[in-house]
Amino acid sequence: MDEEMTLDQPDNNIRKLIEGQINLPSPPAIAAQILNTVQGKDFCMEDLEKIISTDPALTGKMLNIANSAFYSLPNKVTNITRAMSILGTNVIKNIALSFVIAKNLQGQKTFCFDFELFWQRSVTTAVAAERVKNLTTLKDDDIFVTALLQNLGILILALSQGREYCDLLDRHKMGDDSSGLIKSEKQKYQFDHQQLSYTLIDSWGLPRSVSEPMRYHREPEKAPEEVRQIARVLSIANLLSTIYHGTETSENVLLLQNKMEDYFDIDIEQTQNLLDDVAEQSIDIQKVFELDPGQMKPYSQMLQEANEELGRLNFSYEQLVMALKESKEKSEKFANDLQAANKKLEGLAFRDGLTNLYNHRYFQEILEKEIARARRYKKGLCLMIFDIDFFKKVNDTYGHPAGDQVLITLAKQLEAAIRPSDIIARYGGEEFTVILPETEESGMAVFAERLRQCVMGITTKVNNIEINVTISAGGTCFSPDLEGATKQELIDTADRALYMSKENGRNRFTALPMSPKS
Repeated sequence: MDEEMTLDQPDNNIRKLIEGQINLPSPPAIAAQILNTVQGKDFCMEDLEKIISTDPALTGKMLNIANSAFYSLPNKVTNITRAMSILGTNVIKNIALSFVIAKNLQGQKTFCFDFELFWQRSVTTAVAAERVKNLTTLKDDDIFVTALLQNLGILILALSQGREYCDLLDRHKMGDDSSGLIKSEKQKYQFDHQQLSYTLIDSWGLPRSVSEPMRYHREPEKAPEEVRQIARVLSIANLLSTIYHGTETSENVLLLQNKMEDYFDIDIEQTQNLLDDVAEQSIDIQKVFELDPGQMKPYSQMLQEANEELGRLNFSYEQLVMALKESKEKSEKFANDLQAANKKLEGLAFRDGLTNLYNHRYFQEILEKEIARARRYKKGLCLMIFDIDFFKKVNDTYGHPAGDQVLITLAKQLEAAIRPSDIIARYGGEEFTVILPETEESGMAVFAERLRQCVMGITTKVNNIEINVTISAGGTCFSPDLEGATKQELIDTADRALYMSKENGRNRFTALPMSPKS
C-alpha cells in the first residue's frame, strides 16, 4: 500500500522522504535552453542550431556523434546544420541533452564511488536502449537520454550518503543484483534509486516520456501498460551494460537471450548481433563523452579470445600431462632405484658377504621377534645350530679359498632345502643357525636328519678335486609355557646340544629341552 502511494505521488511523498538528506542538482543552463526551445510553440530547427552553436565543444561532440558508427551515415557530416537535418530534431535534442547533463555531473567527487565506471555503464546503457528499440516496433525518440539518465539516482545517493551507500552497492555488485538493490534501498531510505531518478528528471522539466519509464527500469513488470515496453527496453539495456561492465557475463548473456525472446520475440542470432553492435557503437560514443572504453570489446571477440585461450590452456594441459607422465616415470625409476639401493644396503647390513646368507646381526634381531611372536600366538619355535665337521682340516689341506668355496656351495644347497618360513644364517666361521617357526621337537628332528643327509650329498669341486663334508647339529625348542625364557637361553641350549653331537662322534643331531628358569 505504501509503495503504491509513493509511486503514484512521487513529487510530494519522495521529496518529503529525502528532504534535508539530498540536494538535487539543477540542470545545466544550456540544457534548460534546449528544452525550452524544443517545447515552444514557434520552435524551428534554426533556433536549436543557434543554441548548440554557442557551445563549440557541444557542436564538436554533435558532429562526432553524427559521424560515428552509432548512426552509420553514408557520407561524412561537416556542419551542424546538415547533422540536424539528417538526424532530426529529437535525436539532436536528446544527444545534446545527454552530453551536457552528463558533462555537468561528471565533475562530482566522492572517495568511494567509481564515477568513470558509472558513466561508462550509463553510455553503454543508452546505446543499448537505442539498438534494442530499433529491433522492436516501439516509437520513442527519447530512449537514448532516458537510458543514459535512468540510474542517476544511484549517483545522487552515492554523493549524498557516501560510504554507507557504497557499501550497499558493493553488496549488490554495483547494482547488477537489481531486485536485491531495490529491496535494500527501500529498507534503508524508504525509496529506491528508480524513484529518485524519476523525481530528479521530472524536476528538470524533461518530458514525461523521458522520466516516467525510469520509475520501473529495474522492475518493468510493475510499470503501467502504456510504458511497460519502454521499461522493458530500459531493463534489457541495463542488462547489456552489465554484460560488458559487470560480472557473471555468461549467465547474463543467457538471461539476455531469454528476456529478448520473452519480451520482444527476438531470436538468439539477432541477440548475438545486438551484443556486438552495442559494444562497437558504445566504444565510439564513450569517446565522444570523453570516456576511456578501456578493454571493452564485442562479445563475439570475447568468445573468440576465450576459445583461443582455452586452446592454449588445452595445449598447456597436454604439456602438463606429458610433464606429469615424465615426472611419474622419473619418480617410479627413482623409487625402483631407491628400493634397489635399500635392498643393497639391507644386504650389506644383514647379509653375509661370502655366503649371502643372513648374518649374525640379523639372526639376533629376528630371533628376538620370533620368540615374541611364538609367545603371543602360543606357537612352537625351534632353533638349530650346526657347524662343518673338521673344517680346519679342509682349510689346511686345500687352502682357505677352497674352504670358502665349500661354504658358498653349502649355503646355496641349504637355502634350497629349507622351508620358505625357515631362516638360515651364518653364525660365524663355519657355524650356522636355522630358526624354525611354528615347529615342535619332532618336526625339528625330522628336518635335522634331512639337512644332515643333504650335506652329505653335497660335493664341492676345487681344481678338479672333490671335497665332501659332514655337519654336527644341535637344537632346542622354545615353549610359550616357559615363562621368563630368554633368547640367550635358547641359543645356549642349542649350542650345548651341538657340542654333545661333536663329543658323540660328529655327523649327527642332538636335541636338548629348555629347562624352566630357576
